[in-house]
Amino acid sequence: MTIKRIAVYCGASKGNQPEYVESAYELGKYFAEHDIELVFGAGSIGIMGAIQDGVLDHGGTAIGVMPKMLDEREITSQRLSKLILVDSMHERKQKMAELADAFVMAPGGAGSLEEFFEVYCWAQIGLHQKPIGVYNIKQFYNPLHQLITHMIQEGFIDAKYENLARLYETPEALLTGLNEAKPISTRTYN
Repeated sequence: MTIKRIAVYCGASKGNQPEYVESAYELGKYFAEHDIELVFGAGSIGIMGAIQDGVLDHGGTAIGVMPKMLDEREITSQRLSKLILVDSMHERKQKMAELADAFVMAPGGAGSLEEFFEVYCWAQIGLHQKPIGVYNIKQFYNPLHQLITHMIQEGFIDAKYENLARLYETPEALLTGLNEAKPISTRTYN
């Protein structure tokens, strides 16, 4: 499968170090340069806004999916190639999953983790076989990798899922990894 659209889960905050925003912008730029369309939460600030700006500043496409209730309260980007308004957070995640050929998590908070783990779980139970990657700016997600490794060691995640969502340090490595990812069989219960 050729990846044409990537859903990115990430924060509406910038983080405490400028490298987070700079690297997020570079990811967006890389997507645009490789004809990858961005699917994301439609925010104009933080890591979300930086990735979007990298895409759009370099002639790419950014598709935002925003729940109507948040559109009234949050800073919805006015630069989007396309805005899709939905009725709920559940519909937002479902629409993003439908539109995407692959999923990436960049630095963010609880919402980013929740979205990531949903597609991670969906892969385990066979609801999709789309590649998942983690854009590990400044080794932000090293503790997450350690947690997943611990969960495998303790028998709560099957060992075959060790590389279900690999960590990548550069946009080049991320896109290569997503394109080379092989589907993993669904979870079995013993």
